[in-house]
Amino acid sequence: MSAFLYAANRTPFGKFGGGLAGVRPDDLAAAAITGLLARTPDLEPAAVDEVVWGNANGAGEENRNVGRMAALLAGLPTSVPGTTVNRLCGSSLDAAMIGSRAIETGDADIVLVGGVESMTRAPWVLPKPAKGFPAGDVTAVSTTLGWRLVNPRMPQEWTLSLGECNERLQQRYGVSRARQDEFAARSHRLAHEAWESGFYDELVTPVEALTRDETIRPATTPQVLAALKPSFRPDGTITAGNASPLTDGASAVLLGSEGAAGAIGREPTARIAGRGVMALDPQDFGYAPVEAAGRALERAGIGWDRVGAVELNEAFAVQSLVCVDAWLEEGLRDPELVNAKGGAIALGHPLGASGGRVLGTLAGVLRERGERYGVAAICIGVGQGLAVVLENLEAGA
Repeated sequence: MSAFLYAANRTPFGKFGGGLAGVRPDDLAAAAITGLLARTPDLEPAAVDEVVWGNANGAGEENRNVGRMAALLAGLPTSVPGTTVNRLCGSSLDAAMIGSRAIETGDADIVLVGGVESMTRAPWVLPKPAKGFPAGDVTAVSTTLGWRLVNPRMPQEWTLSLGECNERLQQRYGVSRARQDEFAARSHRLAHEAWESGFYDELVTPVEALTRDETIRPATTPQVLAALKPSFRPDGTITAGNASPLTDGASAVLLGSEGAAGAIGREPTARIAGRGVMALDPQDFGYAPVEAAGRALERAGIGWDRVGAVELNEAFAVQSLVCVDAWLEEGLRDPELVNAKGGAIALGHPLGASGGRVLGTLAGVLRERGERYGVAAICIGVGQGLAVVLENLEAGA
């Protein structure tokens, strides 16, 4: 039995402290679900067997199983169960992989998957003392991004900042600052062109007054980016311009069996053809999508030569370029197949939502271009990567 993608929807991605700052993450998640159900009006919500939702933080308003909370807030019947998974940046792609397995095994017929993150509203937390009333100062820790309250038993090499990890990746593979800035400018240009062409109109439901992704800068050029100062090392290559920005947003994807088409009221657009999971040393996380995609392709029974579109989450330009370079060596026929509608450097990277975004965008690109196979991939902090191969059902052999 196979699992199929029937529809995808997301909110616009808002900049840190921007247009979605006043929206709770559970409400953002509910908005993505509501938007998805609006795109499948014939689906009776009670027919959804499971909600599987991704979230990377879980420390604030998204605590207490935000997947279940979102389903309830979206008006799904209380009989529809929901769960929340955390694989950091890969959480919603992991949710889709979990949902597809449930369908393939016959445990479910229709699964609503997705993810959410409000990086703006991520709280500060205080470590709870073993005894009450500590005599010394206690420091509040931001939960917006990265390591916090680190276990002292962890090797220091594993707990480097995300930026420092990628500066080391840059040194290892020799990816110049100029290449990174060119890649980042391309992301903004293609994202703007995609919005202007109407591509994202079929994938994005406005929230509040926000109708488009808020961090796209159409006027960005390599020359503009070259003037920015390095963010992590005085002599480094990574800047605020060639890395993904902090953002808020949610994404949702409707998966089902082949037989679910009647209940959903439409035919599926793509089949989940392969999945891949990879883990390596935590500091090398940016490279993890390389092998994850290879494993997904192997399970799909195809090679890179048959791939017509790739959606790779652009956490940093440097790790994206390292992955693309590796895939070109393995047979990817053209680097322009990667992120043809822009990527996270322009669109934003609300951690728990990004996996659903790349999966939904990939299905749309495959359909637009008539390509048969595509890869959605994402790197994950602490040394992991995920990838999914989609087969476009409308494409010829």
